[in-house]
Amino acid sequence: MESVAPTAPEQPTDETENQIKSPDPRPDAPPDYNSHFVPGPPGPAVPAPAGYPGGLPVGYYSPQHPCAFPSYQLPGGIHPIQYQPGKYHMPNQPVPITWMPGPVLMPNCPPGLEYLTQLDNIHVLQHFEPLEMMTSFETNNRYDIKNNLDQMVYIVTEDTDDFTRNAYRTLRPFVLRVTDCMGREIMTMQRPFRCTCCCLCCPSTRQELEVQCPPGVPIGFVAEHWNLCRAVYSLQNEKKENVMRVRGPCSTYGCGSDSVFEVKSLDGVSNIGSIIRKWNGLLSAMGDADHFEIHFPLDLDVKMKAMIFGACFLIDFMYFERSPSQHSSR
Repeated sequence: MESVAPTAPEQPTDETENQIKSPDPRPDAPPDYNSHFVPGPPGPAVPAPAGYPGGLPVGYYSPQHPCAFPSYQLPGGIHPIQYQPGKYHMPNQPVPITWMPGPVLMPNCPPGLEYLTQLDNIHVLQHFEPLEMMTSFETNNRYDIKNNLDQMVYIVTEDTDDFTRNAYRTLRPFVLRVTDCMGREIMTMQRPFRCTCCCLCCPSTRQELEVQCPPGVPIGFVAEHWNLCRAVYSLQNEKKENVMRVRGPCSTYGCGSDSVFEVKSLDGVSNIGSIIRKWNGLLSAMGDADHFEIHFPLDLDVKMKAMIFGACFLIDFMYFERSPSQHSSR
């Protein structure tokens, strides 16, 4: 009788495969376990949020399962949006400037003055220069010219050398260059040096400003008149014929109030416009950051509008341009 060798009981196929499976070569790999997981009945369906009928978008998780964060990463080279477009400015980028739409060319109008034909008032905003207050070094003045919609019309930049600015201070001769949105110089204003050590009633001591448009072509002059009580100027055409007058207040150093310079006809009866130096609080008292508001009729000759515009800068230099030594003495 042949002897029959005992055989091992048969094992399920899954268990046999688990026994002959080679171990994971990684030393930190977790051990293999026989999984006896039996899936249960499906849970309640989570409704999709409003606005997403097809389910949750990529990168969002369900509020019912706050711990189920998806492992979502942006593709290489793509950065997440940090600001809503059109509301905030991106860091390290200049603030965009909104310019007034360019008008069409007009006959009998000096090139570049077409903007003034559409305006009846403008704002002259001087840049604040901290360097002047900290170092007592006089810098070139800069101005932004804007309309009532806060749109840029012109940019005015002083072009004076360092020695002249710091040696003559408020009495310095200067050249102001007016540029448009294309960076073209459309107007130039020049103030010659006038000695003030002589008698004030002498014509050679009276301040004057020449307005050129285009540069090199004079269209008028702003001439100072001697007056014991107030500032008085004449607005002249290119032939130095008086056309209008500017009459200032008795005191231009009023604290807490605006300074109004009235633009009148030659006989002083008709009020044509005004140049108003706005009071800006401590900024007006301590720093050279003046704000002027100029008013003139909409149908006024555009050259006379440019002359009123030029008179604003001569007034600023004569009465409101304070040197750093004057700031420290206040």
